[in-house]
Amino acid sequence: MSAMDHQLEKQNLFSPNPTKRRRLTRIWLVTFRVSTLVGIVALGTLLITILNNAVGYVATENSIDPEMLAANGVALQDLNKRELILVLQKHVSPGLMRRFEQDQPFEDRTKQDVYSLVLERVVEPVVVGSWSLRESIFQKGEIEAKLAVEHPQAELAFTSWLDLDFITSPQSSIAMQAGVRTALLGTLWVIAIAILFSFPIGVGAAIYLQEYAGDNWLQRIIQTNINNLAGVPSIIYGMLGLAVFVRAMERITSGAILGVVEATTANGRTLLSAGLTLGLLILPLIIINAQEAIKAVPNRLRQASFGLGATRWQTVWHHVLPSALPGILTGAILSISRAIGETAPLVVVGAATFITLDPTNVFSKFTTLPIQIYQWTARPQDVFRNTAAAAIIVLLALLISLNAGAVYLRNRSSRR
Repeated sequence: MSAMDHQLEKQNLFSPNPTKRRRLTRIWLVTFRVSTLVGIVALGTLLITILNNAVGYVATENSIDPEMLAANGVALQDLNKRELILVLQKHVSPGLMRRFEQDQPFEDRTKQDVYSLVLERVVEPVVVGSWSLRESIFQKGEIEAKLAVEHPQAELAFTSWLDLDFITSPQSSIAMQAGVRTALLGTLWVIAIAILFSFPIGVGAAIYLQEYAGDNWLQRIIQTNINNLAGVPSIIYGMLGLAVFVRAMERITSGAILGVVEATTANGRTLLSAGLTLGLLILPLIIINAQEAIKAVPNRLRQASFGLGATRWQTVWHHVLPSALPGILTGAILSISRAIGETAPLVVVGAATFITLDPTNVFSKFTTLPIQIYQWTARPQDVFRNTAAAAIIVLLALLISLNAGAVYLRNRSSRR
């Protein structure tokens, strides 16, 4: 037996004993299966916990009976917009009315928006109790008995916190009326800006570093820094975004340079600043994945193109990029997955924790689903844990949808 064989046997990299090799194979196979099972159990526990909090019994009491607000025998929900505004003026302070008008003029609000304000500020339904799905199924009698003693006027209803109204309603201080529409739109805006900013720059940088830059000290320094930036904590990118996009470029990111109305209130803390900050966050990840995808393209493809008289750019554009596109899109999928769940950099940049107005352009104030979930879980009222669970389901569904779209594009380019 050669010296190399002795060394391999000594390091347990190879053993001439088939029984020992099979035993090691079984050990590693069991290890991999156990690790997979642990991951599945952890994921299943998370999903079950979220669903358990997103459905269940809810008991509510109104501060004012809606029937007392009826006008001329017309139910509150059937009043027209003007009558609802009069009800609101009668029961809230003038200062609060001025704030509502400043946030969004009543003439621009829909009847449903005004009705929601009346419910929130006048009727003021209060959740006096909420129970998880497990408690609602196995402890229904105890729940009803407790309510009969402590809150006889309360209305008990089996409620799914995740419904169409939850998705289409803006944020509210009342849990039963709170929704994720504003946060959902903010998340889509921020992710779109981040991808539009980082994807072309990241792919362009990867093409240059892999196809054009030579193997010299400058290229090695740039490559090392890119690899290091991929591991920088996200809060550092938030501080960078605050210094550059919010403060140094305030007139641009707030829209003041274009005379946008929102510039007087946003002060650089806008969707544009948030999207650019997340774009910087995912840029190293896109560059690294794009480089690996380009590197995986066989050299013989380039040589064949050069042999037919094609220039380097023609070779890259017509042969290298189409072959590397599936891998590049895989990097985009990973980038979206990281960016969509980020909270720390957005808090630093200035995401609002309570906002009811939908974003209309890149210069609008904003919030996102992770910020909304954090804000609800931080509230002292237990009932907001239910809305947070429903928002988590919406966030997971959005993430799966975006990733599914990217996977479809990747598979389509692979077939081509």
